[in-house]
Formats: sequence, structure tokens, C-alpha cells
Amino acid sequence: MTEKSTDEKISGLLAELESWPGPPLKRHNDAGHLLHKLVFIADSGLQISDRRVAKIVEKVLTVQSAEGAFEVLVNVSPAYGGTGKDSLAWSLCDAPSVLYALLKFGLKEDPRVKAAVNHLVGSGSKDGWQCVVSPQLGKFRGPGRKSDTCPYATLISLKALAQVPEYRDSAVCRSGTEALLSLWAQRKERRAYLFGMGTDFAKLKAPLIWYDILHVLDVLTQFPWLHGDPRLQEMVHILATKADEQGRFTAESVWKAWSDWDFGQKKEPSSYITQLAQRILQRV
Repeated sequence: MTEKSTDEKISGLLAELESWPGPPLKRHNDAGHLLHKLVFIADSGLQISDRRVAKIVEKVLTVQSAEGAFEVLVNVSPAYGGTGKDSLAWSLCDAPSVLYALLKFGLKEDPRVKAAVNHLVGSGSKDGWQCVVSPQLGKFRGPGRKSDTCPYATLISLKALAQVPEYRDSAVCRSGTEALLSLWAQRKERRAYLFGMGTDFAKLKAPLIWYDILHVLDVLTQFPWLHGDPRLQEMVHILATKADEQGRFTAESVWKAWSDWDFGQKKEPSSYITQLAQRILQRV
């Protein structure tokens, strides 16, 4: 059986995304969910001018909440305060990723996207972003105390707002980046539930789906005023030491849903991870 080319695999993802919102999202680190495939396609460089992307974007834009955030189909178990039924809703664990994709596709000036940006900015606090969800999700919220900063929500919120130049140097982005860097500095004394920054955090993994060193560095290095921060530099140094003699990087952990891609194995250097790592290093 002939291995599919990258173009063929991208086309396959686009075909899947035409069924947006697709199956319900039951956990946010489900690497095979359409949410993460949408972000991956956005990072591939495709724009709204591509008719295949335009078709998908049209569907994404139709599921926007009254609050401004774009929704996904979710199913939250009653054990976690949900109904156990499929429903369109949003949380700060998913809405920023949808917004990020739309911004990368080139929809920054679309009024619906602007409304989502405003909602995301307004959802921030002096400590980053907390676990905030739409009214449809009732009592559901993530682990930890209600007042805790959610590292993942903060990460993907910063990722989205970094695409909007007028907000890149905003107070809410400065608060969010400080929250993540503080978690890194205090990682041995303070472990955010589900989001520790130990051995697993430091493993190279792609695509950028969850809370790990590549994802955190790719987001934080988009804020130029952080480049001299010793906490960021410490993470960058860890990344740099993982290169081989040719400057290539190899996956140290993989998502099984992406096993057909060059970053879905740990035996050989990955051109995709190498590009990500070199981009991070070049920024700083």
C-alpha cells in the first residue's frame, strides 16, 4: 500500500471537516477530534480564498453563541455536571481554538470574528483565563477551584489573541503570559491539576494540541517582549538541547490519531517538529 502524500492527507482532513461540527467533543485532549484538525489545517497555511476552506468556515461561522464565542458540539457526562446529551456550547477549552483557526484563515475583519475576539478579551482576568463555560453547560467546569487560572484555557486564549496585533501587547495578554511563566517557575512547588510541567510536559509532541513544552513555547515566543525573560529562556534551552547534530528534532511522545504523519513516530527526526522547534528558536 502506497503511503499517502502530505497533500493527500491534508485533502483527507478537509473532507472530514466538511461535516463540522462532527461528533461531539467529550474530552478536550481528544487528538482525533475535528476541533484539532481544524487548527492543524489553519496552521498549514490555507486561507479563506481556498474554496474547500471557505466551505468549512461557512459552517463554523453558523454556530456562534449569543455571548460571541463560537460553539462546538459537546457531550458532558452527568458525573461532571452535564446532561449526557449532545448540545452546541462553548468553553474556554475550545472556543479560543476555533477563533484561532478563523483568524489564521484570514477572517480578522469579519464582524462575527471580531465579536468572538471581544468576548475572549472580556473573559480574561488579572491572572489569565479561568474555566468559563456557556450557560448550556450548567454546573460543569474543569478540575481545581473555581477561582484557579486554567493553564490550558490561558494558553489557547493567548494563542488566538497573538494573531490580533492590537491585542498582542494588551494587559490581558501580559497577565496571561505571566500566569504561564509563573507556573513554570513554581512547577516543583505548585502543580496545576492536569497541567503539571514535569517530564511529560517536556516531551516533544505534535501537532500542538495539549499543554506541553512545544505548544507553550510556540505561543509565548509570539510575544516579543517576553524574549528576554529568564523563565522563557530556560524552556527554550531545554528545547534546544533536544536537537541532533544536524539540528533536527524527533517526537518523544505521539498522538495515535496522527500516526500516519511524520511526527506520529519516535524513531526518526520529524520535519514538522523540526520546523516548529526551529521557528521557536529563531524568534528568540
